[in-house]
Amino acid sequence: RRGRHGSASWRGREGTERMASASPVITLRPIGNVTHQQLAQSTVPPVWSALHLYQASLLGTILAITGNILISISLNIQKYTHVRLLCQESLKPYYTSKLWWCGIFLMGLGELGNFAAYGFAPATLVAPLGCVSVIASAAISVVFLKERLRSSDILGGSLTVLGTYLLVTFAINGQQEITAIKIRNYIVSWQFLVYLTLEFLLFCALLYLNKRKGLNHIIILLLMSSLLASLTVISVKAVAGMVTTSIEGQLQFQYPIFYVMVLIMITSCIFQVQFLNQAMRLYNATEVVPINFVLFTTSAIIAGVIFYQEFYGAALLNVFMFLFGCMLSFLGVFLIAKNREKQTAKVPYIDMGIIPKQRKAGKIQPELNNINSYGTVRGEQQNNNSVGENAK
Repeated sequence: RRGRHGSASWRGREGTERMASASPVITLRPIGNVTHQQLAQSTVPPVWSALHLYQASLLGTILAITGNILISISLNIQKYTHVRLLCQESLKPYYTSKLWWCGIFLMGLGELGNFAAYGFAPATLVAPLGCVSVIASAAISVVFLKERLRSSDILGGSLTVLGTYLLVTFAINGQQEITAIKIRNYIVSWQFLVYLTLEFLLFCALLYLNKRKGLNHIIILLLMSSLLASLTVISVKAVAGMVTTSIEGQLQFQYPIFYVMVLIMITSCIFQVQFLNQAMRLYNATEVVPINFVLFTTSAIIAGVIFYQEFYGAALLNVFMFLFGCMLSFLGVFLIAKNREKQTAKVPYIDMGIIPKQRKAGKIQPELNNINSYGTVRGEQQNNNSVGENAK
């Protein structure tokens, strides 16, 4: 009897081993510091938690490129809406147009894609991909808005595409799992405290020159915006990373640092947009766009390197080719935005042509303080009225 039981148990083990050898075994490799116990407690399928770092970076790259393309389409749709409303006889507010709201919706999707990209790809990779929005906007404006295609656009677009290819190919694989505890440790690290102190002193000096001395130079305004943008990049990646980690099954919403980062993200975005709008009011967009892109990308890369240590352990060739791709993208954006003027009149007056019995042509100069006034016409009318009153 004991022999039969022994043979039966042996056959059972043999059948179990045969089934195990017949069925494929899937080995899951967790990301970062995720343990097998945490994977077992996760409510999300383990395939999501076992996403490879390369696949995560690729997903973040695709999200960033798609988001920037959607933003460029949105800007051109809004521009087309304003042009079309100006051509109509009855002027209507732009916010009554369904096409304008369609552009706003696409912009929201694009910004959401950029936000999600920080949760999967390194900040040093997501930020330079903003050049995709510039080249896509230039291409869309040529095709749909019938703007003139220049040789500098072709050269700048080619350099930008080459730079983007180098960015994606030699990107530093510094993606990591973002948790509240890790963010808290990064904040109190000595290298970030030194960086934050220097950034605070530089921002205070620039703010003093702007507010007290009245210096509104484009570099001062955009440099203050880029200094705030570095905090925006740090906080956006922290929030997006903690949201991604929570979706994977490790909830991060119970930590106060999550809400601190949300507050920093909102506050820095508000003041960053304020300085950027001030620069847009004082200078042409052809100057603001390339300079802001260079300063924003540089500050984002520095913030990613210092705070998240994304260049740690990277090969020297990867770092060199990555920075070379950034330089090509910078040069391409400058060439695309170079001498791209607004479609306005080249002379700030209305030329009346040759008037008989006069040596010079008269020009009607609009006054800047009142949009309903027409310069010298209105001035002569006031002079005639005053002369008539004095005669009476």
